[in-house]
Amino acid sequence: MRRVASLYLPYLPTERLKRLAARSGQPLPDHSAVVTAHRAGQQIIIAAVSPAALAAGLTPGIALTQARALVPDIDVLAADPEGDAALLTRLAVHAARSWTPRAAIADASGLWLDISGCAHLFGGERAMAEKILSFCARLGFTARLAIVDTVGAAHALARYGSSSLSLCPPGEQSKAIAPLPLAALRIDEKVESAARRLGIETIGQLAAMPRAPIERRFGKTLLKRLDQALGRAAEPIRPIIPEEAPCASLNFLEPIATAEAIEQVISDLLLKLIRLLNLKGLGARSLELHCDRVDGKTQSFTIGTATANSERDYLLRLFRLKVDQIEPGFGIERMRLVARSCEPLHPRQLVSAFGPDEEAPNLVRVVDCLANRLGQERVFRLSRVESDVPERSVERRGPMAPLHDWPAEWPRPVHLLPTPERVEKVMAELPDQPPRRFQWRGRMHRVRKADGPERIHGEWWKRAAEAEALRDYFRVEDEAGERFWIFRRGDGTDPRTGDLSWYVHGVFG
Repeated sequence: MRRVASLYLPYLPTERLKRLAARSGQPLPDHSAVVTAHRAGQQIIIAAVSPAALAAGLTPGIALTQARALVPDIDVLAADPEGDAALLTRLAVHAARSWTPRAAIADASGLWLDISGCAHLFGGERAMAEKILSFCARLGFTARLAIVDTVGAAHALARYGSSSLSLCPPGEQSKAIAPLPLAALRIDEKVESAARRLGIETIGQLAAMPRAPIERRFGKTLLKRLDQALGRAAEPIRPIIPEEAPCASLNFLEPIATAEAIEQVISDLLLKLIRLLNLKGLGARSLELHCDRVDGKTQSFTIGTATANSERDYLLRLFRLKVDQIEPGFGIERMRLVARSCEPLHPRQLVSAFGPDEEAPNLVRVVDCLANRLGQERVFRLSRVESDVPERSVERRGPMAPLHDWPAEWPRPVHLLPTPERVEKVMAELPDQPPRRFQWRGRMHRVRKADGPERIHGEWWKRAAEAEALRDYFRVEDEAGERFWIFRRGDGTDPRTGDLSWYVHGVFG
Protein backbone atom coordinates (compact mmCIF):
# COMPACT_ATOMS: atom_id res chain seq x y z
CA MET A 1 0.00 0.00 0.00
CA ARG A 2 1.27 3.44 -0.89
CA ARG A 3 2.08 5.80 1.97
CA VAL A 4 3.07 9.40 1.34
CA ALA A 5 4.53 11.92 3.78
CA SER A 6 4.24 15.66 3.25
CA LEU A 7 6.94 17.71 5.00
CA TYR A 8 5.91 21.36 5.35
CA LEU A 9 8.31 24.14 6.40
CA PRO A 10 6.00 27.16 6.87
CA TYR A 11 8.70 29.65 7.88
CA LEU A 12 11.55 28.46 5.67
CA PRO A 13 12.58 31.87 4.19
CA THR A 14 12.80 33.78 7.50
CA GLU A 15 14.32 30.90 9.48
CA ARG A 16 16.97 30.33 6.80
CA LEU A 17 17.98 34.01 6.86
CA LYS A 18 18.10 33.97 10.67
CA ARG A 19 20.51 31.02 10.48
CA LEU A 20 22.71 32.94 8.03
CA ALA A 21 22.66 36.00 10.30
CA ALA A 22 23.72 33.89 13.28
CA ARG A 23 26.60 32.41 11.31
CA SER A 24 27.80 35.86 10.26
CA GLY A 25 28.05 36.96 13.89
CA GLN A 26 24.97 39.22 13.83
CA PRO A 27 22.23 37.03 15.29
CA LEU A 28 18.64 38.24 15.43
CA PRO A 29 16.64 37.89 18.65
CA ASP A 30 14.77 34.58 18.79
CA HIS A 31 11.39 36.22 19.38
CA SER A 32 11.80 39.19 17.01
CA ALA A 33 9.29 39.79 14.24
CA VAL A 34 11.21 39.03 11.05
CA VAL A 35 9.83 39.45 7.53
CA THR A 36 11.27 39.19 4.03
CA ALA A 37 10.24 41.71 1.40
CA HIS A 38 10.51 42.21 -2.35
CA ARG A 39 9.55 44.96 -4.79
CA ALA A 40 6.37 44.54 -6.83
CA GLY A 41 5.88 47.48 -9.14
CA GLN A 42 5.93 50.65 -7.07
CA GLN A 43 5.40 48.87 -3.76
CA ILE A 44 7.52 46.78 -1.43
CA ILE A 45 5.54 43.68 -0.49
CA ILE A 46 6.09 41.22 2.34
CA ALA A 47 7.03 37.81 0.93
CA ALA A 48 7.38 35.71 4.10
CA VAL A 49 6.97 36.14 7.86
CA SER A 50 8.36 34.55 11.01
CA PRO A 51 6.15 33.00 13.71
CA ALA A 52 6.45 36.17 15.84
CA ALA A 53 5.47 38.37 12.89
CA LEU A 54 2.51 36.14 12.11
CA ALA A 55 1.37 36.32 15.74
CA ALA A 56 1.56 40.11 15.49
CA GLY A 57 -0.90 40.11 12.59
CA LEU A 58 1.47 40.30 9.61
CA THR A 59 0.85 38.08 6.58
CA PRO A 60 2.56 37.67 3.21
CA GLY A 61 1.21 39.94 0.51
CA ILE A 62 0.66 43.14 2.50
CA ALA A 63 2.65 46.29 1.84
CA LEU A 64 5.72 46.95 3.98
CA THR A 65 4.41 50.40 4.96
CA GLN A 66 1.25 48.80 6.33
CA ALA A 67 3.34 46.22 8.19
CA ARG A 68 5.46 48.94 9.82
CA ALA A 69 2.31 50.74 10.90
CA LEU A 70 1.11 47.58 12.64
CA VAL A 71 4.48 46.50 14.08
CA PRO A 72 7.03 49.35 14.11
CA ASP A 73 10.03 47.29 15.30
CA ILE A 74 10.03 44.53 12.68
CA ASP A 75 13.27 43.28 11.13
CA VAL A 76 13.08 43.43 7.35
CA LEU A 77 15.33 41.20 5.24
CA ALA A 78 15.57 40.98 1.45
CA ALA A 79 13.69 38.02 0.00
CA ASP A 80 15.92 35.40 -1.62
CA PRO A 81 13.75 32.82 -3.43
CA GLU A 82 16.79 31.32 -5.20
CA GLY A 83 18.47 30.64 -1.86
CA ASP A 84 15.28 29.14 -0.46
CA ALA A 85 14.96 26.85 -3.47
CA ALA A 86 18.60 25.78 -3.18
CA LEU A 87 18.14 24.87 0.49
CA LEU A 88 14.98 22.93 -0.28
CA THR A 89 16.81 21.04 -3.02
CA ARG A 90 19.62 20.11 -0.63
CA LEU A 91 17.06 18.93 1.90
CA ALA A 92 15.32 16.82 -0.77
CA VAL A 93 18.62 15.21 -1.79
CA HIS A 94 19.36 14.44 1.88
CA ALA A 95 15.89 12.91 2.23
CA ALA A 96 16.49 10.73 -0.83
CA ARG A 97 19.77 9.49 0.61
CA SER A 98 18.72 9.07 4.24
CA TRP A 99 14.96 8.46 4.42
CA THR A 100 13.44 7.30 1.13
CA PRO A 101 14.74 7.26 -2.46
CA ARG A 102 11.46 8.75 -3.68
CA ALA A 103 11.72 12.30 -2.33
CA ALA A 104 10.40 15.22 -4.39
CA ILE A 105 9.98 18.99 -4.04
CA ALA A 106 6.28 19.75 -3.59
CA ASP A 107 6.35 23.55 -3.73
CA ALA A 108 8.41 26.45 -2.39
CA SER A 109 7.92 25.33 1.22
CA GLY A 110 7.71 21.57 1.36
CA LEU A 111 8.65 18.08 0.21
CA TRP A 112 6.82 14.90 -0.69
CA LEU A 113 8.26 11.62 0.56
CA ASP A 114 6.96 8.31 -0.74
CA ILE A 115 7.76 6.13 2.28
CA SER A 116 6.09 2.96 1.00
CA GLY A 117 8.13 0.04 2.32
CA CYS A 118 10.56 2.32 4.18
CA ALA A 119 8.93 3.04 7.54
CA HIS A 120 9.83 -0.31 9.13
CA LEU A 121 13.53 0.55 8.74
CA PHE A 122 13.03 3.36 11.27
CA GLY A 123 10.78 1.48 13.69
CA GLY A 124 7.43 2.41 12.15
CA GLU A 125 5.75 5.47 10.70
CA ARG A 126 5.58 7.42 13.96
CA ALA A 127 9.24 6.81 14.75
CA MET A 128 10.23 7.81 11.24
CA ALA A 129 8.11 10.97 11.37
CA GLU A 130 9.56 11.99 14.73
CA LYS A 131 13.07 11.44 13.39
CA ILE A 132 12.38 13.73 10.43
CA LEU A 133 10.84 16.44 12.62
CA SER A 134 13.73 16.32 15.11
CA PHE A 135 16.21 16.62 12.22
CA CYS A 136 14.45 19.78 11.00
CA ALA A 137 14.38 21.17 14.55
CA ARG A 138 18.13 20.67 14.89
CA LEU A 139 18.58 22.72 11.74
CA GLY A 140 16.44 25.47 13.22
CA PHE A 141 13.32 25.00 11.09
CA THR A 142 9.72 24.72 12.20
CA ALA A 143 8.22 21.68 10.48
CA ARG A 144 4.89 19.91 10.10
CA LEU A 145 4.46 16.37 8.79
CA ALA A 146 1.52 14.27 7.66
CA ILE A 147 1.52 10.65 6.49
CA VAL A 148 -1.48 9.51 4.44
CA ASP A 149 -2.28 7.19 1.53
CA THR A 150 -2.41 9.97 -1.08
CA VAL A 151 -0.30 12.95 -2.06
CA GLY A 152 -3.23 15.37 -1.95
CA ALA A 153 -4.42 14.33 1.50
CA ALA A 154 -0.88 14.47 2.90
CA HIS A 155 -0.46 17.99 1.52
CA ALA A 156 -3.79 19.06 3.05
CA LEU A 157 -3.16 17.64 6.53
CA ALA A 158 0.40 18.96 6.74
CA ARG A 159 -0.72 22.51 6.00
CA TYR A 160 -4.19 22.68 7.49
CA GLY A 161 -4.28 19.88 10.07
CA SER A 162 -4.65 20.57 13.78
CA SER A 163 -1.37 18.87 14.76
CA SER A 164 2.23 19.24 13.63
CA LEU A 165 2.34 15.44 13.21
CA SER A 166 -0.62 13.73 11.54
CA LEU A 167 -0.67 9.97 11.02
CA CYS A 168 -3.77 8.93 9.09
CA PRO A 169 -4.64 5.20 9.17
CA PRO A 170 -4.73 3.50 5.75
CA GLY A 171 -7.97 4.14 3.88
CA GLU A 172 -9.16 6.87 6.28
CA GLN A 173 -8.07 9.92 4.28
CA SER A 174 -11.62 10.97 3.36
CA LYS A 175 -12.59 11.20 7.03
CA ALA A 176 -9.34 12.94 7.98
CA ILE A 177 -9.58 15.77 5.44
CA ALA A 178 -13.37 16.25 5.57
CA PRO A 179 -13.27 19.17 8.10
CA LEU A 180 -10.44 20.98 6.28
CA PRO A 181 -11.12 24.11 4.17
CA LEU A 182 -11.25 23.97 0.37
CA ALA A 183 -7.89 25.77 0.13
CA ALA A 184 -6.28 22.50 1.28
CA LEU A 185 -7.06 20.99 -2.14
CA ARG A 186 -4.52 23.25 -3.91
CA ILE A 187 -7.15 25.02 -6.00
CA ASP A 188 -7.17 28.51 -7.46
CA GLU A 189 -8.19 31.30 -5.11
CA LYS A 190 -10.98 32.39 -7.47
CA VAL A 191 -12.52 28.93 -7.43
CA GLU A 192 -12.25 28.79 -3.66
CA SER A 193 -13.96 32.16 -3.16
CA ALA A 194 -16.71 31.25 -5.64
CA ALA A 195 -17.37 28.01 -3.74
CA ARG A 196 -17.50 29.86 -0.43
CA ARG A 197 -20.12 32.22 -1.82
CA LEU A 198 -22.27 29.16 -2.49
CA GLY A 199 -21.82 27.97 1.09
CA ILE A 200 -19.21 25.27 0.41
CA GLU A 201 -16.68 25.71 3.18
CA THR A 202 -15.08 22.30 3.77
CA ILE A 203 -13.86 19.33 1.74
CA GLY A 204 -16.50 17.13 3.34
CA GLN A 205 -19.29 19.37 2.06
CA LEU A 206 -17.78 19.28 -1.42
CA ALA A 207 -17.41 15.48 -1.42
CA ALA A 208 -21.08 15.03 -0.48
CA MET A 209 -22.38 17.11 -3.42
CA PRO A 210 -23.36 15.75 -6.87
CA ARG A 211 -20.44 15.86 -9.28
CA ALA A 212 -22.12 17.09 -12.44
CA PRO A 213 -23.23 20.52 -11.12
CA ILE A 214 -19.78 21.05 -9.57
CA GLU A 215 -18.03 20.40 -12.87
CA ARG A 216 -20.41 22.65 -14.76
CA ARG A 217 -19.83 25.56 -12.42
CA PHE A 218 -16.16 25.19 -11.43
CA GLY A 219 -14.64 23.04 -14.18
CA LYS A 220 -12.73 19.76 -13.90
CA THR A 221 -9.81 20.98 -11.78
CA LEU A 222 -11.74 21.07 -8.50
CA LEU A 223 -13.04 17.52 -8.90
CA LYS A 224 -9.62 16.33 -10.05
CA ARG A 225 -7.99 17.65 -6.88
CA LEU A 226 -10.73 16.09 -4.77
CA ASP A 227 -10.30 12.70 -6.47
CA GLN A 228 -6.53 12.87 -6.03
CA ALA A 229 -6.88 13.61 -2.33
CA LEU A 230 -9.39 10.80 -1.80
CA GLY A 231 -7.40 8.27 -3.81
CA ARG A 232 -9.81 8.01 -6.73
CA ALA A 233 -7.26 9.42 -9.21
CA ALA A 234 -3.53 8.78 -9.41
CA GLU A 235 -1.02 11.53 -8.67
CA PRO A 236 2.60 10.53 -9.28
CA ILE A 237 5.56 12.41 -7.84
CA ARG A 238 8.86 13.04 -9.61
CA PRO A 239 11.79 12.15 -7.36
CA ILE A 240 14.58 14.69 -6.98
CA ILE A 241 16.99 11.88 -7.92
CA PRO A 242 15.41 10.31 -11.04
CA GLU A 243 15.03 6.58 -11.05
CA GLU A 244 16.82 4.82 -13.89
CA ALA A 245 14.58 2.84 -16.18
CA PRO A 246 15.18 -0.94 -15.91
CA CYS A 247 17.57 -1.93 -18.68
CA ALA A 248 19.33 -5.02 -20.05
CA SER A 249 22.12 -4.98 -22.64
CA LEU A 250 24.42 -7.39 -24.49
CA ASN A 251 27.70 -6.71 -26.32
CA PHE A 252 28.84 -9.12 -29.05
CA LEU A 253 32.33 -10.36 -29.84
CA GLU A 254 31.30 -10.58 -33.49
CA PRO A 255 28.57 -8.42 -35.10
CA ILE A 256 25.28 -10.17 -35.82
CA ALA A 257 23.10 -9.59 -38.86
CA THR A 258 20.62 -12.46 -39.29
CA ALA A 259 17.01 -12.34 -38.15
CA GLU A 260 17.43 -15.58 -36.18
CA ALA A 261 20.37 -14.20 -34.20
CA ILE A 262 18.59 -10.92 -33.52
CA GLU A 263 15.50 -12.76 -32.30
CA GLN A 264 17.59 -14.94 -29.98
CA VAL A 265 19.28 -11.86 -28.50
CA ILE A 266 15.91 -10.22 -27.90
CA SER A 267 14.81 -13.37 -26.07
CA ASP A 268 17.92 -13.28 -23.87
CA LEU A 269 17.45 -9.56 -23.15
CA LEU A 270 13.82 -10.15 -22.18
CA LEU A 271 14.88 -12.86 -19.75
CA LYS A 272 17.35 -10.51 -18.01
CA LEU A 273 14.92 -7.57 -17.96
CA ILE A 274 11.98 -9.56 -16.63
CA ARG A 275 14.14 -10.78 -13.74
CA LEU A 276 14.80 -7.15 -12.81
CA LEU A 277 11.11 -6.27 -13.07
CA ASN A 278 10.02 -9.27 -11.00
CA LEU A 279 12.26 -8.16 -8.14
CA LYS A 280 10.24 -4.91 -8.00
CA GLY A 281 6.84 -6.49 -8.67
CA LEU A 282 6.51 -4.56 -11.92
CA GLY A 283 5.32 -5.32 -15.42
CA ALA A 284 6.32 -3.55 -18.63
CA ARG A 285 3.95 -1.25 -20.51
CA SER A 286 6.46 0.13 -23.03
CA LEU A 287 9.74 -1.48 -24.13
CA GLU A 288 12.41 0.13 -26.31
CA LEU A 289 14.94 -1.90 -28.27
CA HIS A 290 18.14 -0.13 -29.35
CA CYS A 291 20.46 -1.74 -31.91
CA ASP A 292 23.94 -0.19 -32.15
CA ARG A 293 25.48 -0.95 -35.55
CA VAL A 294 29.19 -1.11 -36.40
CA ASP A 295 28.85 1.98 -38.60
CA GLY A 296 27.94 4.07 -35.52
CA LYS A 297 24.20 4.33 -36.25
CA THR A 298 21.49 3.20 -33.85
CA GLN A 299 18.07 1.82 -34.72
CA SER A 300 15.31 1.97 -32.13
CA PHE A 301 11.94 0.21 -31.96
CA THR A 302 9.16 0.35 -29.39
CA ILE A 303 6.41 -2.05 -28.42
CA GLY A 304 3.60 -1.32 -25.99
CA THR A 305 1.07 -3.32 -24.03
CA ALA A 306 -2.39 -2.31 -22.86
CA THR A 307 -1.71 -3.63 -19.35
CA ALA A 308 1.45 -4.38 -17.36
CA ASN A 309 3.03 -7.60 -18.60
CA SER A 310 6.06 -9.70 -17.66
CA GLU A 311 5.54 -12.79 -19.83
CA ARG A 312 8.68 -13.44 -21.87
CA ASP A 313 7.09 -15.48 -24.67
CA TYR A 314 4.28 -12.98 -25.14
CA LEU A 315 6.59 -9.95 -25.31
CA LEU A 316 8.86 -11.84 -27.71
CA ARG A 317 5.91 -12.40 -30.07
CA LEU A 318 5.29 -8.64 -30.12
CA PHE A 319 8.95 -7.99 -30.95
CA ARG A 320 8.77 -10.48 -33.82
CA LEU A 321 6.44 -8.02 -35.52
CA LYS A 322 9.34 -5.54 -35.59
CA VAL A 323 12.26 -7.82 -36.48
CA ASP A 324 11.76 -7.44 -40.24
CA GLN A 325 12.13 -3.64 -39.83
CA ILE A 326 15.67 -3.95 -38.44
CA GLU A 327 18.39 -3.10 -40.97
CA PRO A 328 21.64 -4.52 -39.54
CA GLY A 329 23.86 -3.05 -42.24
CA PHE A 330 27.37 -4.43 -41.72
CA GLY A 331 26.28 -5.92 -38.41
CA ILE A 332 25.00 -5.06 -34.93
CA GLU A 333 27.57 -4.96 -32.15
CA ARG A 334 25.35 -4.09 -29.17
CA MET A 335 21.66 -4.35 -28.26
CA ARG A 336 19.85 -2.74 -25.35
CA LEU A 337 16.31 -3.29 -24.02
CA VAL A 338 14.84 -0.53 -21.85
CA ALA A 339 11.53 -0.60 -19.95
CA ARG A 340 10.44 3.01 -20.41
CA SER A 341 7.07 2.56 -18.75
CA CYS A 342 6.36 0.12 -15.93
CA GLU A 343 3.39 -0.49 -13.65
CA PRO A 344 2.72 -2.78 -10.67
CA LEU A 345 1.50 -6.21 -11.66
CA HIS A 346 -2.04 -6.92 -10.49
CA PRO A 347 -3.25 -10.38 -9.50
CA ARG A 348 -5.44 -12.23 -12.00
CA GLN A 349 -7.89 -15.06 -11.58
CA LEU A 350 -6.55 -18.50 -12.47
CA VAL A 351 -8.64 -21.35 -13.88
CA SER A 352 -10.21 -23.39 -11.09
CA ALA A 353 -8.65 -26.82 -10.49
CA PHE A 354 -12.02 -28.20 -9.30
CA GLY A 355 -14.04 -27.64 -12.44
CA PRO A 356 -13.86 -27.92 -16.22
CA ASP A 357 -14.13 -24.16 -16.75
CA GLU A 358 -11.91 -22.84 -19.50
CA GLU A 359 -9.95 -19.63 -19.19
CA ALA A 360 -11.77 -16.67 -20.72
CA PRO A 361 -10.25 -15.29 -23.93
CA ASN A 362 -7.68 -12.58 -23.24
CA LEU A 363 -8.69 -9.48 -25.21
CA VAL A 364 -5.50 -7.70 -24.17
CA ARG A 365 -3.39 -9.89 -26.44
CA VAL A 366 -5.53 -9.01 -29.46
CA VAL A 367 -5.36 -5.31 -28.61
CA ASP A 368 -1.57 -5.40 -28.22
CA CYS A 369 -1.15 -7.18 -31.55
CA LEU A 370 -3.30 -4.62 -33.38
CA ALA A 371 -1.69 -1.64 -31.65
CA ASN A 372 1.85 -2.76 -32.47
CA ARG A 373 0.95 -3.49 -36.09
CA LEU A 374 -1.17 -0.40 -36.79
CA GLY A 375 0.29 2.07 -34.30
CA GLN A 376 -0.64 2.88 -30.70
CA GLU A 377 -2.60 6.00 -31.72
CA ARG A 378 -4.87 4.06 -34.10
CA VAL A 379 -6.34 1.66 -31.54
CA PHE A 380 -8.71 3.34 -29.12
CA ARG A 381 -12.21 3.29 -27.66
CA LEU A 382 -14.81 6.02 -27.38
CA SER A 383 -16.19 6.99 -24.00
CA ARG A 384 -18.93 9.34 -22.89
CA VAL A 385 -18.01 12.66 -21.30
CA GLU A 386 -20.40 14.63 -19.11
CA SER A 387 -21.51 17.30 -21.56
CA ASP A 388 -24.90 18.36 -22.86
CA VAL A 389 -23.55 19.24 -26.32
CA PRO A 390 -23.22 15.99 -28.33
CA GLU A 391 -19.96 16.85 -30.12
CA ARG A 392 -18.33 17.47 -26.73
CA SER A 393 -19.71 14.32 -25.13
CA VAL A 394 -17.24 11.85 -26.68
CA GLU A 395 -13.52 11.40 -26.06
CA ARG A 396 -10.87 8.92 -27.08
CA ARG A 397 -9.51 6.54 -24.46
CA GLY A 398 -7.03 3.71 -24.40
CA PRO A 399 -8.26 0.35 -25.69
CA MET A 400 -8.43 -1.15 -22.18
CA ALA A 401 -9.39 2.01 -20.26
CA PRO A 402 -12.71 2.03 -18.36
CA LEU A 403 -15.62 3.52 -20.29
CA HIS A 404 -18.76 5.44 -19.43
CA ASP A 405 -21.79 4.37 -21.47
CA TRP A 406 -24.68 6.54 -22.57
CA PRO A 407 -27.97 6.25 -20.68
CA ALA A 408 -30.36 3.84 -22.36
CA GLU A 409 -33.15 6.43 -22.42
CA TRP A 410 -31.03 8.75 -24.60
CA PRO A 411 -30.49 6.92 -27.91
CA ARG A 412 -27.44 8.14 -29.78
CA PRO A 413 -26.36 7.39 -33.39
CA VAL A 414 -23.72 4.80 -34.15
CA HIS A 415 -21.85 7.32 -36.30
CA LEU A 416 -21.67 10.85 -34.90
CA LEU A 417 -20.36 13.43 -37.38
CA PRO A 418 -17.38 15.47 -36.14
CA THR A 419 -19.31 18.66 -36.90
CA PRO A 420 -23.00 18.96 -37.81
CA GLU A 421 -23.65 19.26 -41.57
CA ARG A 422 -26.28 21.69 -42.76
CA VAL A 423 -29.22 20.38 -44.80
CA GLU A 424 -31.21 22.26 -47.43
CA LYS A 425 -34.76 22.35 -48.77
CA VAL A 426 -36.28 21.41 -45.42
CA MET A 427 -40.06 21.31 -45.09
CA ALA A 428 -41.32 21.19 -41.49
CA GLU A 429 -44.11 22.61 -39.37
CA LEU A 430 -43.15 24.90 -36.50
CA PRO A 431 -42.64 24.85 -33.64
CA ASP A 432 -42.33 21.16 -32.65
CA GLN A 433 -42.83 19.02 -35.74
CA PRO A 434 -40.06 16.95 -37.40
CA PRO A 435 -39.06 17.62 -41.01
CA ARG A 436 -41.14 15.99 -43.77
CA ARG A 437 -38.29 16.13 -46.24
CA PHE A 438 -34.73 17.47 -46.48
CA GLN A 439 -31.75 17.44 -48.82
CA TRP A 440 -28.36 16.28 -47.55
CA ARG A 441 -25.19 15.69 -49.57
CA GLY A 442 -27.08 16.17 -52.81
CA ARG A 443 -29.84 13.63 -52.06
CA MET A 444 -33.45 14.35 -51.22
CA HIS A 445 -34.85 12.34 -48.29
CA ARG A 446 -38.58 11.99 -47.59
CA VAL A 447 -39.28 11.23 -43.93
CA ARG A 448 -41.52 8.26 -43.22
CA LYS A 449 -41.18 8.05 -39.41
CA ALA A 450 -39.84 10.43 -36.77
CA ASP A 451 -39.41 10.67 -33.02
CA GLY A 452 -38.72 13.80 -30.97
CA PRO A 453 -37.99 16.49 -30.20
CA GLU A 454 -35.20 16.07 -27.64
CA ARG A 455 -34.24 19.56 -26.51
CA ILE A 456 -30.58 20.28 -25.69
CA HIS A 457 -29.52 23.64 -24.29
CA GLY A 458 -26.15 25.29 -24.79
CA GLU A 459 -23.47 25.23 -22.09
CA TRP A 460 -23.55 28.83 -20.94
CA TRP A 461 -20.80 28.21 -18.37
CA LYS A 462 -18.35 27.48 -21.21
CA ARG A 463 -19.35 30.03 -23.83
CA ALA A 464 -21.41 33.17 -23.33
CA ALA A 465 -22.83 32.78 -26.88
CA GLU A 466 -24.62 29.60 -25.76
CA ALA A 467 -26.53 31.26 -22.92
CA GLU A 468 -29.85 31.16 -24.80
CA ALA A 469 -29.03 28.77 -27.65
CA LEU A 470 -30.81 25.44 -27.92
CA ARG A 471 -31.32 22.58 -30.33
CA ASP A 472 -34.31 20.35 -30.99
CA TYR A 473 -33.15 16.86 -32.07
CA PHE A 474 -35.26 14.34 -34.03
CA ARG A 475 -34.65 10.73 -34.99
CA VAL A 476 -36.02 10.34 -38.50
CA GLU A 477 -36.28 7.46 -40.99
CA ASP A 478 -36.67 8.03 -44.71
CA GLU A 479 -38.51 5.93 -47.28
CA ALA A 480 -35.35 3.90 -48.02
CA GLY A 481 -35.02 2.87 -44.37
CA GLU A 482 -32.04 5.15 -43.58
CA ARG A 483 -32.16 6.71 -40.12
CA PHE A 484 -30.68 10.09 -39.24
CA TRP A 485 -30.16 12.24 -36.16
CA ILE A 486 -31.20 15.71 -37.23
CA PHE A 487 -31.72 18.94 -35.30
CA ARG A 488 -33.07 22.45 -35.68
CA ARG A 489 -31.38 25.45 -34.10
CA GLY A 490 -33.93 27.37 -32.03
CA ASP A 491 -37.27 26.59 -30.46
CA GLY A 492 -39.33 27.91 -33.35
CA THR A 493 -40.73 30.87 -31.42
CA ASP A 494 -37.93 32.94 -29.90
CA PRO A 495 -35.33 34.12 -32.48
CA ARG A 496 -32.68 34.48 -29.75
CA THR A 497 -32.52 30.70 -29.37
CA GLY A 498 -31.46 30.05 -32.98
CA ASP A 499 -31.96 30.85 -36.67
CA LEU A 500 -34.18 27.77 -37.37
CA SER A 501 -31.57 26.17 -39.67
CA TRP A 502 -31.43 22.36 -39.86
CA TYR A 503 -28.42 20.03 -39.55
CA VAL A 504 -27.62 16.31 -39.68
CA HIS A 505 -25.50 15.30 -36.71
CA GLY A 506 -25.37 11.52 -36.98
CA VAL A 507 -26.48 8.34 -38.72
CA PHE A 508 -28.08 5.31 -37.08
CA GLY A 509 -27.02 1.90 -38.31
